[in-house]
Amino acid sequence: MLVLGIETSCDETGIALFDTKRGLLSHTLFSQIEMHSEYGGVVPELASRDHIRRVLPLIKETLLAAKCGLHEIDAIAYTQGPGLAGALLVGASIGAALSFALKIPALGIHHLEGHLLSPLLSTPAPNFPFIALLVSGGHTQLMQVDAVGHYKLLGETVDDAAGEAFDKTAKLLGLGYPGGAALSKLAKQGRAGRFKLPRPMLNSGDLNFSFSGLKTAVLTLINKQEITQQTSADIALAFQEAIVEVLTEKSLTALSRTGLTQLVVAGGVGANDQLRQNLSSKASAKGATVFYPELEFCTDNGAMIAFAGAMRLQASPDRTWSPASSFTVNARWNLEMLEEPDN
Repeated sequence: MLVLGIETSCDETGIALFDTKRGLLSHTLFSQIEMHSEYGGVVPELASRDHIRRVLPLIKETLLAAKCGLHEIDAIAYTQGPGLAGALLVGASIGAALSFALKIPALGIHHLEGHLLSPLLSTPAPNFPFIALLVSGGHTQLMQVDAVGHYKLLGETVDDAAGEAFDKTAKLLGLGYPGGAALSKLAKQGRAGRFKLPRPMLNSGDLNFSFSGLKTAVLTLINKQEITQQTSADIALAFQEAIVEVLTEKSLTALSRTGLTQLVVAGGVGANDQLRQNLSSKASAKGATVFYPELEFCTDNGAMIAFAGAMRLQASPDRTWSPASSFTVNARWNLEMLEEPDN
């Protein structure tokens, strides 16, 4: 079964072809970072307009790279939410139109489900069940993943997501957009131990997170210092260490409480080197294994959407899928409310 994936939830246009027998055949991605950097953040209207410009040429490019014709596609998977409503509508309308024209099914995919399942594209891949740490600009959550469509929320951020805290702290340090990657790069020049920042909710007794106070602590620290390049690097490292420690300890607690031994890390912050090293080392010491998607699949991409669509089709083998006659998007969409497969 050949599935075309379309991702347009925010500021990346991602297209991919996934075959259930041959795996990922091709994928293309266009990032709008350069366009949005001028404004210091994503401008929704500009994002939507750029998706319109990019999506059809990227579909053609992806088909050409895979040496596939449009009529060889068996199903369409598009991001239905959550995300920017206008951006989501671009992918949903293209997906529905292709579904109607080709008389093939179209599946609306939850963006976070795509991230949850993305490590399954890599080798080695985890087996169900596992714990998933979703860390991105908009989400920080711990989920128990028992099967495709079977997700239990264990904990989430009560305010800023980890990626959001990275970006806001980077802005305080005068770094460009997107700030997360720039801050991580600067942190590599930092001197450990010079500054100590709080670890919010580390000992809260639950699996929730809070990062807005950490950003405020950085602001207070900056106001007390004569800011030099080295001081900025030291603050960046102290901030990153605080985030990494909280994410690591909460993740290990989730493994301990559920008795599971596999942890999946997904989302843009999952590309952070210090987080990967810390999680892998401490999990291994406790007999657990951590799985990460390839770096190119940490950010938003079409491959994870195509793959999630294929997994859902396989999980409901007896369901009759019809071409799309209409479509909707869900800018806000609780993952736990996601419909379970019909198996």
